[in-house]
Amino acid sequence: MIAVIIIIIMAVLLLAAAIYSVIHRDLLFAVLGTGIISLILSLFFYLLQAPDVALTEAAIGIALTTIIFIITIRNTTRDEDEIIDKEKEKL
Repeated sequence: MIAVIIIIIMAVLLLAAAIYSVIHRDLLFAVLGTGIISLILSLFFYLLQAPDVALTEAAIGIALTTIIFIITIRNTTRDEDEIIDKEKEKL
């Protein structure tokens, strides 16, 4: 019974992190949201008794992909600030 409640809570958190990643304007926070998605998915895989898949998801999804995205965002210009300013001017 407790395992079912934990799985439901994790599914709701997974859905919330996915929605957060899609609707957030700041790219850095969106990437952190996708890292949270990968973390929850690796926990799901572990609970489904697939520790090798969980470890791979943790290593690639959480660590490698998130780090590459953060480095890329850091090395590019952040245009979302300019877009927000232009939208405020239109109002």
